[in-house]
Amino acid sequence: MAKTSFSPPKLPPSINYEKLVADIARAHASISKLDVLLSQLKNPSLVARTLATREAVLSSQIEGTQATLSEVLEQEAMDSQKEDTAKEKDFREIINYRHALEQGVEKLKERPLTESLIKELHAILLRSARGHNRGPGEFRRKLVYIGKPGSTIDEATYVPPLPDAIPELFSDLEKYIHSDEREVLVQIGVVHYQFEAIHPFEDGNGRIGRLLISLMLYKKKLLSYPFIYLSEFFEEHRRDYYDLLNGVSEKDDWENWLVFFLRGLNIQAQKTQETCQDILNLHEELRSKALGLNSKYAHEFLDAIFVNPFFNSVAIRRLSGIKNTQTLFTLISKFKAAGIIEDVAFWKKRNKIYRFPALLEILNK
Repeated sequence: MAKTSFSPPKLPPSINYEKLVADIARAHASISKLDVLLSQLKNPSLVARTLATREAVLSSQIEGTQATLSEVLEQEAMDSQKEDTAKEKDFREIINYRHALEQGVEKLKERPLTESLIKELHAILLRSARGHNRGPGEFRRKLVYIGKPGSTIDEATYVPPLPDAIPELFSDLEKYIHSDEREVLVQIGVVHYQFEAIHPFEDGNGRIGRLLISLMLYKKKLLSYPFIYLSEFFEEHRRDYYDLLNGVSEKDDWENWLVFFLRGLNIQAQKTQETCQDILNLHEELRSKALGLNSKYAHEFLDAIFVNPFFNSVAIRRLSGIKNTQTLFTLISKFKAAGIIEDVAFWKKRNKIYRFPALLEILNK
């Protein structure tokens, strides 16, 4: 039977809020607790870059990349170009995702979340990566469909709207993003579904759709910093995720999708709070230890390795602001002797890479 393109529902949808009350309350409570912790951060960069990189890894893994968080951080520390292998392409996709997230946060400080901004972030996502020839920053101009590799359109699990319908559908979505919805967490869940249903780009829709969740939590002032990421939850419950999205499309079942989405926010807010607290506890413990290293630059060096848990001397000099070469290498030796950092390849004499294992252990939980 020939599949026809789907026409997403007009927004706002009709939602039975009674079924969502408890999950809305739990999600708000967890997000508020996290935001209290984040508002106390003296230096948000201590956790921002590493959490964003972890999200970039997890979001990209849903799309099939194989690189791990440690591999990505180590590759960045090496600061070198290698052959255009599959793993190198994975690295590029992941770094692009992090750049898109970081740019989104910066731009949202001065701009609303609009179609033009979403297209800008999409262009960053596909820059010099897989999909770079699939209209980065532009709505798709061809019919696409979602299905198993090698399947035909008749075997597709989902056929998004025709290209001609995208501008009007996206305009409707943009108006809804800026509307005064009764409950903002529900609004974000609706936006995520609608974006994925429109499937506006030829490639990268899943990653942009997940990125929008974090950016909306930030833009709607629910979080001081956009550190709640749902990729881990969606990947752990992949089958439920896709079934519930399809449930909205096929049966107008908004409530079960939104219950799932709200529970994801609740769980990930709690996990992020635990991770941030672990990182801050580690930082406090090592600040005390750094006092005994007899260097006025020890704290600057310590903060820098929290931002870059894999690093070379060039990167750590830039991050720490330590200009004197002898001072820098003396600190590296002292931090090694204290067991805080270690050589990645101790046998190398030049171009050494170091890692911060205690932080990596927290991030890889």
